[in-house]
Amino acid sequence: KKYHYNLYWSGIRAGEAVLEYVETPEGFAIRTHAVSSKFISIFYKVDDRAETILYTNGYPKSFTLNIREGRHRKHKVTSFIQKTEEPPQKIFFHDILKDEKMEYELDKPAYDPLSGFYAMTKIPMEIGTSEYIKIFDSKKIFDAEINVLKKENISVPAGKFDTIVINPVLQTEGLFVRKGKMYIWLTDDDRKIPVMFKSKVKIGSFVAKLVEAH
Repeated sequence: KKYHYNLYWSGIRAGEAVLEYVETPEGFAIRTHAVSSKFISIFYKVDDRAETILYTNGYPKSFTLNIREGRHRKHKVTSFIQKTEEPPQKIFFHDILKDEKMEYELDKPAYDPLSGFYAMTKIPMEIGTSEYIKIFDSKKIFDAEINVLKKENISVPAGKFDTIVINPVLQTEGLFVRKGKMYIWLTDDDRKIPVMFKSKVKIGSFVAKLVEAH
């Protein structure tokens, strides 16, 4: 499946993004790609890509993040090695631009931000409750809290949807995720399709609205 979004920054059409689920020879992959519009690119060009490839149990095998935002660049690759004995997971982190490599051993397996988002859409959601997902991101390991807030009917370019509104408490980088408060509207069904994202950025606010899915 592929989902297309319009991106808005403080009410201004700022670009577009794609969220894609695809089978590859390496495994099930989740990909995101966000680009700024031609007008915005004159002042601040954005070209952000991320990809996670999953093991059959849903945990990540690898995560690649490639960010270009103005003069800001990031290119990071994380490999997740699962084990049957203790500890259950070893992580190899490589910051390519800084030529920095690090290894970690975890007592419990962790998700990267993108596979964590996918796992989040698979958990039961009851209004007023919170769930936790362990995330590894750029040398940080933390328990991301997902607050299930309310149900709401919303309209986006793709149509009207009955949704569940959640507030994931993350401190990470990449598509759709920024430091600060964030809200996601997921379809109120088994698919849990993300139809809208809202978050604060350094200047103003950021919104992504679903345009089409195929």
